[in-house]
Formats: sequence, structure tokens, C-alpha cells
Amino acid sequence: MRVADSTHVDRVLDAARASAFEPGEYVGQQSFVTAGEVLWLARRAGIGPGVRVLDLCCGMAGPGLHIARELGCDYVGVDASPAAVARARERAAAAGVPARFDVATIPPLPPGPVDVALLLETMLAFPDKRGLLEQVGASLPVGGRFAFTVEEGRPLTASEREGMPGADTVWLVPLDELWAELDRAGLRVRLAHEVTAEHRATVEALAEAYGSLAPRVLAEAAAAFGEDGVSDLLTTHRRWSRWLREGRVRKFAVVAQKGAG
Repeated sequence: MRVADSTHVDRVLDAARASAFEPGEYVGQQSFVTAGEVLWLARRAGIGPGVRVLDLCCGMAGPGLHIARELGCDYVGVDASPAAVARARERAAAAGVPARFDVATIPPLPPGPVDVALLLETMLAFPDKRGLLEQVGASLPVGGRFAFTVEEGRPLTASEREGMPGADTVWLVPLDELWAELDRAGLRVRLAHEVTAEHRATVEALAEAYGSLAPRVLAEAAAAFGEDGVSDLLTTHRRWSRWLREGRVRKFAVVAQKGAG
């Protein structure tokens, strides 16, 4: 049946993703960031025991649960997908990690005290960066931190959008514009670390892993998710690889802090 096929293919694709990362660096993320990079950024954002963390667009929360497990913070994840939130809750329960998850579309941000807001590998999907950052700035207390990864570059041209699967979720931003919007929201950049080379290596490894799947597996994936979904997966990774290699896109890990006014 289609559901059974989807579950099987999900497992196969997950194994392919895992094979693209070094041992210990895959924690269920569907992105280019590694487990080590996640902890590096979290520590620089001051995440630790008792720190209240709001993980925006957490998805199935592989990176978020990794942070909560390793650093012992007070963790809440939110995502617009009920299925992703349900899977995140299952993962947290199976791992014995205390965490709370809510279904919510961002923005607005859910109410409640927060010391650190996280947005890992999802800034790209927001066309209205100003509206998002205004909400983040308003939710943080003075001294609160916003930790995120971001794809930097000029907006896609019309021809680039035509050739990019899922272009409606690809909203690049020049770094100077992003800094100006952060400043406008009362958020001062404390750390901006380029990770372009590292993420290019990861996306190339992922493209190779997906491309090396047996024809039978690819046929099963096409039956479960549709031919376009399988083709788009490879096209997207190869496109990102080229853009990162050519400098069309640069990738950064950033920590910004809420100022006093």
C-alpha cells in the first residue's frame, strides 16, 4: 500500500542522509547543518541548564532535541506541521528528553518567557524577514539571544526561480540588508560565522548519497511521493552545491542579542 511504501522509503532516505554525515553528526536533521555545528551555535548563544529556549520551525526536532539532551535547557519547539510535531513528541519520549512541542505558524511567536530563540536552517523560507525579526525582537527580554543560520545572497532572478524546485520557499537576503533589519528589531549581531565551505561539503555528500540509491529504491520513492518529488530532491541539492561553490550563496551562523532600547 502507499502508506507502507512511504514509511519504507522514508527509512531508506533517512539512511541515505545519515550516510552523508560523519559518525555522530547526524541527529535526524533534514538540512545541511551538523550536530557539532548545532551545539557550537547553541553554546555561543548561551544555552545551558535553566535557559528557556524556543525552537522556531523545529520540524521533527532532531537538532533541537540534541541541544536539549546535551545542554539541559528548558526547551519548547514549535512548527506549523502537525505531523512533524507528532513525530518530534515521539522522538522526545523515546529519548527520555524533557521537551514541549506546539503546533503554530510563525509569525506570530507564541507567548511565554524565552531567553533564546532558535531558527535553524529555515530563515530562507521567510519572504518577510522584517516581520519575522520584529516578532523575535519583541519576544525577547533585554539580553535575550536570537541564534540562527541564514543563506546570504541576492534574491533569485526569474530564470533561477523557474529552474529551482520549491522556489516559493527560497528567499535569499543580502547580508547588509539582514543586519539592517536585525538592528531595526533591536537585535545586535554578536557573532557571524561563515559556514559556506562546510555546508557545501555536506550538500555534495547528500547529493551523492541520494544519487547512489538503487534504481529500485528510486522507483519506490517515485511511487510513494511522486516522480517530481524524487527528481526535485536531486535537482535541489545539485543546485545548492553549485551556488555554494560559485559564491552565488553564502551560509552563516549568527547570534544576535536584544539591546536595551
